[in-house]
Amino acid sequence: MADYILAMTLKIAIASDHAGFAMKTAIKDAFPDLDWLDLGTNSESSVDYPDYGTKLAAAIAKGEVGKGVLVCGSGVGISIAANRNPAVRCVLCSDETTARLSRQHNDANVIAFGGRLIGIETAKACLNTFLSTAFDGGRHAGRVEKLSSCCQS
Repeated sequence: MADYILAMTLKIAIASDHAGFAMKTAIKDAFPDLDWLDLGTNSESSVDYPDYGTKLAAAIAKGEVGKGVLVCGSGVGISIAANRNPAVRCVLCSDETTARLSRQHNDANVIAFGGRLIGIETAKACLNTFLSTAFDGGRHAGRVEKLSSCCQS
């Protein structure tokens, strides 16, 4: 996986619940050159996905990391938890086109996977695309700004 040049200098957070633990481990093994901040969980013992989505979102909001990877059984719950933080633009992804467009048009900074729904090869390909795709800016910049400001009172 050598295409992810854009992300090589970033610290990247990764977190999962118990259902995503195996995929989280496989992703870290597939991208050993990345500077991972592993926020847990550390086993397949049952835990609550909102705790890990929220923990990763806080790391993004505090500027501890520039990007993140989340995994739970379906990817849905953990991505909802992360997206409650206005600093996060998390995409639930199962194909490379979505990974690419989420970066180009939405400046997504977190990618989520369903560990029980997609295979590791698909996740690796999506993550590689996500990490190697730049935000296009331009007409998309104002829209992305609205994503971060629409939830603040």
